[in-house]
Amino acid sequence: MRDLVIVFGSSSAITNPHHHSRRCYATAPDANRKSKPNPSLTKLLPSLPQQHSASPAPVSATHSLSSHFSNVVRWLPDGSLEYYADFASKLAEDGRIEDVALIAETLAAESGANVARFASMVDFDLLSKGISSNLRQGKIESVVYTLKRIEKVGIAPLDLVDESSVKLMRKQFRAMANSVQVEKAIDLMEILAGLRFKIKELVDPFDIVKSCVDISNPELAIRYACLLPHTEILLCRIILGFGKKGDMVSVMTAYEACKQILDTPNMYICRTMIDVCGLCGDYVKSRYIYEDLLKENVKPNIYVMNSLMNVNSHDLGYTLKVYKNMQKLDVTADMTSYNILLKTCCLAGRVDLAQDIYKEAKRMESSGLLKLDAFTYCTIIKVFADAKMWKWALKVKDDMKSVGVTPNTHTWSSLISACANAGLVEQANHLFEEMLASGCEPNSQCFNILLHACVEACQYDRAFRLFQSWKGSSVKEALYADKIVSKGRTFSPNKLKTNDPGSLVNNNSTSPYIQASNRFFFKPTTATYNILLKACGTDYYRGKELMDEMKSLGLTPNQITWSTLIDMCGGSGDVEGAVRILRTMHSAGTRPDVVAYTTAIKICAENKSLKLAFSLFEEMRRYQIKPNWVTYNTLLKARSKYGSLLEVRQCLAIYQDMRKAGYKPNDHFLKELIEEWCEGVIQENGQSQNKISDQEGDHAGRPVSLLIEKVATHLQERTAGNLAIDLQGLTKVEARLVVLAVLRMIKEDYMRGDVVIDDVLIILGTSEANTDSGKQDIAVKEALVKLLQEELSLVVLPAGQRNIKQDAHCVDDANQDTEHTLENTKSFISISSTRRPAILERLMVTKASLYQWLQRKK
Repeated sequence: MRDLVIVFGSSSAITNPHHHSRRCYATAPDANRKSKPNPSLTKLLPSLPQQHSASPAPVSATHSLSSHFSNVVRWLPDGSLEYYADFASKLAEDGRIEDVALIAETLAAESGANVARFASMVDFDLLSKGISSNLRQGKIESVVYTLKRIEKVGIAPLDLVDESSVKLMRKQFRAMANSVQVEKAIDLMEILAGLRFKIKELVDPFDIVKSCVDISNPELAIRYACLLPHTEILLCRIILGFGKKGDMVSVMTAYEACKQILDTPNMYICRTMIDVCGLCGDYVKSRYIYEDLLKENVKPNIYVMNSLMNVNSHDLGYTLKVYKNMQKLDVTADMTSYNILLKTCCLAGRVDLAQDIYKEAKRMESSGLLKLDAFTYCTIIKVFADAKMWKWALKVKDDMKSVGVTPNTHTWSSLISACANAGLVEQANHLFEEMLASGCEPNSQCFNILLHACVEACQYDRAFRLFQSWKGSSVKEALYADKIVSKGRTFSPNKLKTNDPGSLVNNNSTSPYIQASNRFFFKPTTATYNILLKACGTDYYRGKELMDEMKSLGLTPNQITWSTLIDMCGGSGDVEGAVRILRTMHSAGTRPDVVAYTTAIKICAENKSLKLAFSLFEEMRRYQIKPNWVTYNTLLKARSKYGSLLEVRQCLAIYQDMRKAGYKPNDHFLKELIEEWCEGVIQENGQSQNKISDQEGDHAGRPVSLLIEKVATHLQERTAGNLAIDLQGLTKVEARLVVLAVLRMIKEDYMRGDVVIDDVLIILGTSEANTDSGKQDIAVKEALVKLLQEELSLVVLPAGQRNIKQDAHCVDDANQDTEHTLENTKSFISISSTRRPAILERLMVTKASLYQWLQRKK
């Protein structure tokens, strides 16, 4: 009779007891076996039903195995390993791979010597099927951690994962790479990398990098890069990804990690870092990277040097310095180096230097060391085009043909631009025809250059004629029409069908121009309509029609379009219309820029709508749009005369803002306006204007800005009772102007209802007569006393010596004791000039005399 039978298997195995590919039951060993399982096994597994062979228990009844298996193993003799290997295989077949891992870990902990035997007895086919089953259910995390656990007991994970399982892994990892689970995906791949899986085959590395860039996690991206071979390539991709995003902080984090991972500087990474610095506009960091290489005695290669020059191409001096250092380091310049140097010269406008570099490149080409490409020729042509040296540009074109280099679209565009910039419309048109004859397809820029040339040459009708003919026909027909009309003849489309041998479009001709031009059709752009808007002059309605037409073609007006329309409307004197267009920009979804606001402000200023002009200026500042030099200059020159203190303060505030922004204003123009406004104090009181001209040689070179800043400081909103005027370091003319400005401010404030509540204190300087500054202070004092007492009839006393009786009398009749006060003041000047030690000279204009002056009628 057979012993007690305990069944561990799937339902499919139970229903087929004759299945021999794998034992379905664990029976008591026969006489040939050395030992039997311990009978206490079933007692220690209370959740497993004990049944005879006639009624086996399914594996579903063994869910509590994990909590009791450790106790069972302590009673196992060595002869039962086969039994539990069979048990683990059945669990794997049922998809319970975590329980298989638990069995293996428990056996390893209790009987480590038998773990290898257990691993050899487990059915790998069933275990592989269990893994595949879990992957089909999306349990990638469970599978990875199980593989890690069973690897510790000697079961090779690579032997358990077949091709179908790898495909399932790829599918799930790709889904995780494009979601917020990218960090979990990298955690799992780090485990698989430790199990010697090929990580690169599981997911596209660039997808992982993109996800890390999207969540701004450079550390995570670096972790992933370290799992792959050729780590430095992926590190470059990481740096470039964050660079394109403009995240310079993450770029530097990745770069510092690269320096820790790699033993020596990698030129590929250095070059990428320098390129990224250019993308982010941080050219200074690119220089630091280069200098660090030199400090470490690492010789940069030509690619690093070229990238460094390209990023710093806006700085001609630094680029030339790098080029000279290349020669010292014995790094041979290639064609890219010369192209970058030419580009730098183009940006700097250095035609002479560009010519020298071009000659050197040609010399090296003749020696067989270099081969000039189309970019080289295009760049040098652009240099000549910007300098309006169209003959030199055409000479370069001949050089291209002589060496067999075919001009491309950009080359032809630069050539046409060279003639257009010089105002040679016919020559530009001839080059355009030559371009078509060569079979080169023109782009929109070529068409726009021709239109721009016509507009700049004031050939507005021709520009519109070309535009209209290009829209409705091929380029061939358009050019023919333009030639006919330019000769004063009427164009008819029927003439295009002529077989006249002398006709431009002879249908029997095999001219390459005709054949090529049939393929090319004009596609207008927003820039095209911007050019045509300039040709409309002040015809607002024609410009509005062009705007509607471009919208119908799906083109969106840009800031240049709107600014041109504003200028067009303002040209006819329609200020309200110009401002209305500015408001329409906001509603149309286009944010007005400094050009749009400046154009509107200029229109308001020209039409004397100054309040509206200053209102627009404040509005652009609220929108954080920085004014440019034209904006400031337009506002400062908007007035030819100042009428009130508010206007002066307004312009002085703009003047100070302009200086802070780094722009240089027209100081002399503003000084004249302020001087005229200040001297008005005397004119309003019926006095003759007796201006002092500062002809002293010592002060001829003094900057006017110092005076204007001084006036601006004293004309700021003053605190109640604070009426001190600091004139230290000023000349007679400057001191006079500042004092008159303050007096006019006091008078306008008085007319608005403000009351004078204190004396006016004037601070001069030291009274050391034996020094140049002391002599100047004495001269300033004498000039001020004369101004205040003789011209304005004010009472002036040395500070601290108030004459109460005279002050009271001044209220009744300020003119009676003027001569006596003047004599006392002069005697005070002579006495104070000899005092020792030097003290700060101060004068005081009494409150009573100010009150009397303010009440005086003109």
